[in-house]
Parts: sequence; C-alpha cells; structure tokens
Amino acid sequence: MSASDAPKTANTFTNDALGNDDATALAERIRRRDVSISEVTQAAIARLHKAEPLVHGVVAERYQQMLETAAKLDSKSDLAEAPFFTGVPTFIKDNTNVAGMPTRQGSAAVPAGHLVKHTSPFAEQMLAQGYLCMGKTTMPEFGFNASTEPVHDAPTRNPWNLAYSSGASSGGAAALVASGAVPIAHANDGGGSIRIPAAVCGLIGLKPSRGRVIENDASKSLPIDILSDGVVTRTVRDTANFIYEAERYYRNPKLPSIGKVEGPSGKPMRIGLVIDSINGHKTDDTTRRVVEATARKLEAQGHHLEPVDTPANSSFPDDFAMYWGLLAFGMKLNGRKITHPGFDKRQVDGLTQGLDRMFKRGFLKMPAVLWRLRRARFEFAEAMSAYDAVLTPVLGHTTPKLGHLSSKVPFDTLFERLTQYANFTPLANVTGTPAISIPMAMTPENLPVSVQLMSKFGDERTLLELAFALESEFSPWATAEYSHA
Repeated sequence: MSASDAPKTANTFTNDALGNDDATALAERIRRRDVSISEVTQAAIARLHKAEPLVHGVVAERYQQMLETAAKLDSKSDLAEAPFFTGVPTFIKDNTNVAGMPTRQGSAAVPAGHLVKHTSPFAEQMLAQGYLCMGKTTMPEFGFNASTEPVHDAPTRNPWNLAYSSGASSGGAAALVASGAVPIAHANDGGGSIRIPAAVCGLIGLKPSRGRVIENDASKSLPIDILSDGVVTRTVRDTANFIYEAERYYRNPKLPSIGKVEGPSGKPMRIGLVIDSINGHKTDDTTRRVVEATARKLEAQGHHLEPVDTPANSSFPDDFAMYWGLLAFGMKLNGRKITHPGFDKRQVDGLTQGLDRMFKRGFLKMPAVLWRLRRARFEFAEAMSAYDAVLTPVLGHTTPKLGHLSSKVPFDTLFERLTQYANFTPLANVTGTPAISIPMAMTPENLPVSVQLMSKFGDERTLLELAFALESEFSPWATAEYSHA
C-alpha cells in the first residue's frame, strides 16, 4: 500500500451488534435481549482489531476473559435487576489498577509484565455499573503530557485524522471511543486529561467536582488533590447516565446530589465568557470563532452572556507549573513506592526530567505556591457568585500534528508549547470545580473543535443541562458518514 492509499481516518462503525449506538442505547438493547452480550463483545473485539493498528489505543487486553464473562451473563434468565450498563464494553486507563492486569502509567520506567492484585476503588465504582473491561488504554508518561506519544511506544492517533494527536492524558480512551471500537471508556483528569482528549476527538468529557466519585489512588498523597475520574463518551446522555449510576454506588454527603439529568433545564442562565488565557497566550482564530459562535447559540437559547476576567489570580499559571514540577519530582523520588519496586528513574522521559529540574530550581517557592493554589478555590467561588457557568475554550489552539508535543522535543520548547496549548483546563483541577468539554465545530482538516463550560463546585447538573442544549445544535456524530461495509 502506498502512502497515498493509507487510511486517513479510523472508522469502525458498521452494521454489527454495536451498530451506531451510544452506551445508553446499547445497554437498553441488551436489557431487552434484542442483542446478546456475547454478540456485543464479539463485535467490540472485531472493531478493536480493526482500529488498533491505526490508532494504537490499547496497552493490555483481556478479550478472551470478557467473552467468557459475556457467556455467563447471557445464561442468566433475567437482566432486569442487573446494573444499568451490564454488558457494555469499556476500557480502564493505564494509571488505574484492575486486578490481574498490568499498570505501567505509560512509562518505560515501570517494568512490564507485573500484574496487580487489587482493583482500585474508583475502578470498582465504575465496573459495578456492569461494564465489561476489555483492557487498559494508552497514556503519556504519568499523564504529564497533553499528547499521547510515549517515547517507548507508538503514538496514539486521532481517529478523525490519523496525522494528528488524540490529546492526553486519556488519549487512548478517546481514540477508542471516537473510532467506534467501544462507546464509553474511563478517563481521568489532573490538568485537563479528560477534557483535552475529549475535545480533540469530538467527545463529551466531564471532569466531576472534587470528591464526586471515589478518589483516585494517588489523591491521598497529594498536598492539593487535583485528580478526578470520569469517562469520555459520544453523547451527553452517556456521561449523564454514567455519573448518575456512579452516584447510586457512592454518594458523597458533602456534595449536592446531581440526580438524573435527561435534557436542558429550559431556564435562562447567566454565563461568563472568557476567550484568552491569563498566561498571556492569545487563543488562535479558529478556536476563538468557535467559542464566540457557541456564545451566540447560548444567547439564542435565552441565556445571558457577558465577558469576564478569568476567575483566577494572575500568578496561577506559574503556580500550577510549579505544582506540575512537584508531581514529576515526587514520581522520580518515590516511584518505587508509587508504582512498582522495579521502577527505574533513569528511564523516565524528557518531559518528566525537565519538570523535575524545573521544580528543583524553584522549590523554595513551594510554600507560597501551595498557599496561593489553596486560595484559588475561594477566589473562584467569589468570582462565580454572580454566574451559573463560564464558557471558555478547552485549548489555546486547534489539535496539533503528532510530534509537536512529543516528549522527544527539547524540554524548554515543549514546555512553551504546552503552556500555549493546555492553558484553560488546569483551573478546574486546582479549584475542584466541575468542567465539561463539548464539541461544537469541525476544521477543514476534519478535526473537532470544542468548548469548555465550568460551573460552581458541586454543580455538574448545570453543565449537563447546558451540554444537552448545545448537543442539539451540533454533534459530529449526527453528521459523520459511517461506513457499513
């Protein structure tokens, strides 16, 4: 096959047991016995075999085990009392433990072949909804990068255009869902790692409020817990149903209940509008136009939009960069305790090394940095007191080609590129507030462009209601031409 004949997209949608269904429709067909779980699992495996050579989103699989599990579930006489998503295929990200599978965190520094003995509490919360875990998804080393291009492995490619990044750090999850291999997959977010891959792959990506779901394994050790777990999906209702089912399993009494969200609220809201980042980098023209067009759509729906300053202190970008460096320093220092006794810090990639050096140069600033970052949630809450939500870009510019954010790029250049690109998402992590990525347009290169909505702590319901309304205006899945060969 010549280069000109090589596939430019990865599209596995076809007339099989999965069809074009989202996770909700698939779960409902399984419950009605319109399709067997074995048929669904076989279809997912066939799609994965088709997608994987193109996108490379899988680092470990257990397809045969899930076929056996599917057969056992099919033998049950009644699924009426089974969890809602019973039989729906999914994946767990490679930084979250699933018993009997490896967890390498996307890093060559973590030895291959070691199978963990215990499933993490969040993975238990997710899998209790009935999903079949087909395996583990790719990610950049320790989730530090905004593109899934580990130096020791092939890059994960964007299914809409294989020359481009799938985002990160949940890049493998997003690539598998966008390609149609599975309808929903686990993702987590320490600085944008749910929303960034969702944004560039045309998916819905909700970062929940801090404490909404059971905390990530690493959360307990962090001076400021910036981590949240969730999913990437092709429809708003899948995300809404996931968070509803997660809350049925574990309900945090310190947060207001979200409940079941099934569409727009219809009530007018006051929404702030932010176009440019406070780190001084101007948003590119394409992204700017999409955010402004989204603002007009929201106004047409009856909402009031007005420009606002970014609800954060001007020192926030530098402070977050130092915290980012602290995480790299901590991983190099404590990698054997955090990951595996065979952890080899000499094998970490250039980004981890550079962040570690950056932290060491400025570590004396950390007490003040941590004080300001802890204050950020109060400053955000005060700034949001007059608003129901804030509309921003997800990213500073459209999706880059593979290589632009590779960890092989010299650190100073790569870090500058990352601060120009992933400059809107970290605020929600530090403040603990919910934020959602919603696709709103396509570029001439056939790549999605998305917007971000942020709301008050504990108010995921508002974000889901607004997302439902915007989904009715645009969805890449409503117009995509799927092959049914």
